[in-house]
Amino acid sequence: MDILIHPTYFPSVSHFAAMLQAGSVTFEVDDNFQKQSNRNRMYIYSANGLQLLNIPVKHSKNERLKYRDIRIEPAFNWQKQHFKSLEAAYRTSPYFEFFEDDIRPVFEQKHTFLMDLNLQIHDIITACLGISLPYQKTEEYFKEVSQTDLRHLANGKKDEHVFTPYTQVFGDRHGFLNNLSVLDLLFNEGRHAVTYLKEQPLLLK
Repeated sequence: MDILIHPTYFPSVSHFAAMLQAGSVTFEVDDNFQKQSNRNRMYIYSANGLQLLNIPVKHSKNERLKYRDIRIEPAFNWQKQHFKSLEAAYRTSPYFEFFEDDIRPVFEQKHTFLMDLNLQIHDIITACLGISLPYQKTEEYFKEVSQTDLRHLANGKKDEHVFTPYTQVFGDRHGFLNNLSVLDLLFNEGRHAVTYLKEQPLLLK
């Protein structure tokens, strides 16, 4: 299975399951940026339940910008806020301290473009998982493609995957929360996450 998918901000479980089960991965970088998508947001499990972490980006009033051209808005201290939220949510998880230093650079370096940040995150997460997930990037946009088109997964509202429950830090309070950021799986399951991701069923459209 060859898939076309977006690089997103600490991708969802469904994103990583698809990439791990694919024969080859191509990242879509030439489409127009869409607001309120996982390109610049992720969901984690906090003490109060589901929590959204969103990267502020610069928008153009007069034209639609390609995903590859989207710039991060530096006026907000989002990196410090996001890392504090991750610490509060996962400090007591089995593997947070083990991977803390690996993900910290994401929240210390200053990226201009959202795409560069998300590609760095891909490399960091694969290294944490102890796997190699090479990819290609598109050179132009096509509505119809020869690969299995999973670009819709960047829009969390269109992602209907339901996965096998695993132990989550606050599961005794709110129950299992499905298809969060892969960080939730990583901090709770460590490298056992690889086997989990390979075994999950995928909805292929």
